Amino acid sequence: MKDSYGRTIDYLRFSVTDLCNLHCLYCMPKNGVKKKRHEDILRIEEIETIARAAASLGISKIRITGGEPLVRKGIEEIVRRVSALPGIQEVCLTTNGHFLQEKAEALAEAGLSRVNISLDALDASVYAKITGGGDLFKALSGIEAAIQAGLTPIKINCVLMKGVNEGEIERLAGLSEHAEVEVRFLELMPIATTSTWSQDHFLTANEAISKVPGNRASIDTIEPISHSFCSQCNRIRVTADGWLRPCLHSETEILLRGLSYDKLLEALKMGIRLKPQKHLLNRALPLIHTQDSRPMYAIGG
Repeated sequence: MKDSYGRTIDYLRFSVTDLCNLHCLYCMPKNGVKKKRHEDILRIEEIETIARAAASLGISKIRITGGEPLVRKGIEEIVRRVSALPGIQEVCLTTNGHFLQEKAEALAEAGLSRVNISLDALDASVYAKITGGGDLFKALSGIEAAIQAGLTPIKINCVLMKGVNEGEIERLAGLSEHAEVEVRFLELMPIATTSTWSQDHFLTANEAISKVPGNRASIDTIEPISHSFCSQCNRIRVTADGWLRPCLHSETEILLRGLSYDKLLEALKMGIRLKPQKHLLNRALPLIHTQDSRPMYAIGG
């Protein structure tokens, strides 16, 4: 499928939960998360059906996200079903790594190709501050477990925050010396309830890279603010409660849940057609449905 601007859409980011065991500064609202009812979250069978329909339209890569996807009951079964679908060539997962030590092997056996792991500091106290009490040892143990399970190459995602983790950049870059690891520095995005905080702590990827000496072959940057990559964007998103979101920064959403298979295909096609040309950070397209601003955990990142 191609969108209205000629981009081939072959990548789906699928959130399976909006819950998380951490409370990261740039993601979660200060007052915590209002937990959705169990019945409001897509069932495993619904996830499989939406993924099947997407694959029939040309989606070949699916990334499972959250919240924290490893807190979702039945995550191994979700991976197993999605990875077995005709047309799906790769199933990946983004995680904070805290549960990988227990789950990495089972996920690999279920068909998971590789993982991205969020890691914003290598100092335990800084890490705990950023994540709201996260355990650095668990995250590092998760990285090692993923390597042992063959969920590689692993991409370490580090969100850049001025005045918070600038001192961690060089040490984090050093993780790329491992043959199975690539480090990526991500610019902080102004999303929903964290938008003001994000603006106050914004650090460009170029500023971060300038702090890294020597070989940078396994270091990458994601620069949605300073260098938009919208013209190459090939992805759509589905939220844990069943809404198709054509663009992370657009508040336009299309309901997928409860549709017949034929109607589901039409809704997916419509979503791809409505994918905007570029960021719409503070504007909503007045089409189909405009959802109140969602924080990152509720979109799937």
